[in-house]
Amino acid sequence: MDLFEEIVRLRQEGRRGALATIVHVNGSIPSFESSRMLVREDGSISGTIGGGCVEAEVWAAAKDVMRAEQPRKLTFNLNNEPSYDTGLICGGSLEIFVEPILPSPKLFLFGGGHVSLALSRIAHQAGFEIAVTDDRESFANQERFPMAGEIHTSFEEAFEKIHPNPSSYVVIVTRGHRDDMRVLKWAVGTEARYIGMIGSKRKVIAIYRALESEGMPIETFARVHAPIGLEIGARTPEEIAVSIVAELIAVRRNAAALPHKMVQVEAKATPASPAASG
Repeated sequence: MDLFEEIVRLRQEGRRGALATIVHVNGSIPSFESSRMLVREDGSISGTIGGGCVEAEVWAAAKDVMRAEQPRKLTFNLNNEPSYDTGLICGGSLEIFVEPILPSPKLFLFGGGHVSLALSRIAHQAGFEIAVTDDRESFANQERFPMAGEIHTSFEEAFEKIHPNPSSYVVIVTRGHRDDMRVLKWAVGTEARYIGMIGSKRKVIAIYRALESEGMPIETFARVHAPIGLEIGARTPEEIAVSIVAELIAVRRNAAALPHKMVQVEAKATPASPAASG
């Protein structure tokens, strides 16, 4: 297996990994300089850096590198550590560089209005790939969103073609409750890492209630960020965009202090049956 082709595949699927490379050797080791091992987030590996206890330690370090999204350099002195001797090692030392393989975060914007326009610019500068969907071609086009790599002018088309993965972020800022509800109903069934919907608490509750009446459990919306964005007193489209991108970054960087906002909606009580009430 070509490890670099596999890295490309992982990134396209929105999956993480870590690549371990032997960058320096001294003496005799059971591998050679530039040997590589790819560790995926599910723990599976491709390639090898020599096997044995060293490889096991590098595998564990690779998991930490993925979580922290920070590279590490590991040094092993095989002469001075008997536990590394598996019968294959003659002695020596080596340095291994472990780097995270991270997919580019992609922001799917539903709605092409003023907030979406400001949001696309700021999010793009923050490193997000941009995709825009709006059923009005005058709002969803390459001239209006030059940074967008993907534009859809039909919600139905977008639902069929877009497949959010764990590196995807969905922001719902359409021009009306009906479209917001349609997009939210679709989004909660995807693997998107983040789903946010603009609107007041009253609007959010109304949409949740409407979808609940269609048979969707209220718990389905537990991971939805609504109202969207961090509380910074934003008023203008640009300020609102800043608050949303700040929240996206906090999720992306696993910020421990990020408050998860979910409008609390009590589940509707189930009417008691005659037998139960009698």
